[in-house]
Amino acid sequence: MAMNEALNDELLVRRMIERWALWRDAGDWERFATVWHPDGVMMATWFQGPFAEFIRVTQEGWARGVSILHFLGGSAIEVAGDRAIAQTKMTISQRGMVEGVLCDVVCTGRFYDFVARHEGAWKLLLRQPIYEKDRIDPVDPAARLALDAQALAGFPEGYRHLAYIQTRIGYTVKLDMPMLKGPQVEELYRRGARWLGGAPSP
Repeated sequence: MAMNEALNDELLVRRMIERWALWRDAGDWERFATVWHPDGVMMATWFQGPFAEFIRVTQEGWARGVSILHFLGGSAIEVAGDRAIAQTKMTISQRGMVEGVLCDVVCTGRFYDFVARHEGAWKLLLRQPIYEKDRIDPVDPAARLALDAQALAGFPEGYRHLAYIQTRIGYTVKLDMPMLKGPQVEELYRRGARWLGGAPSP
């Protein structure tokens, strides 16, 4: 019985994560808001703050033609009572103009999610992506793309090209996000363990 309950909780958390990606990328903002805990916070390269503000600025970006999409892979979910930590493989795909050339940037990583049961349903309390590697490609393979090598080298290796395109369209990018290795991701894992162990907040 306990195993069935644990598996059911994992499936419900995974369903919430899938709805996040589907509803966000479809621009279904009303339903997208329902996956969030009332205290939900989104961390991203270009935005850090409450989920309602994240929705607002994402809508503004849509109106300006900003194109960022997500694709999900497998998940590993740990449940402890009314709390969970979910890691989900993902890609972030952004299309836009870079140095006058239409490009796609694809970043591979994980969503590291602090999840809580709220009023009987699993809700997203804090999303902290882990950025593992990325690349940039012209949409037209015949196009010639010349990046500013010095500017590119100034961005973190795990999301270097993503930061490049985002700064070029006017965003301020956070430069100390967790990557595959390093102190930031190690501290994130410790925060996750403390959350599952009963820490008052993520």
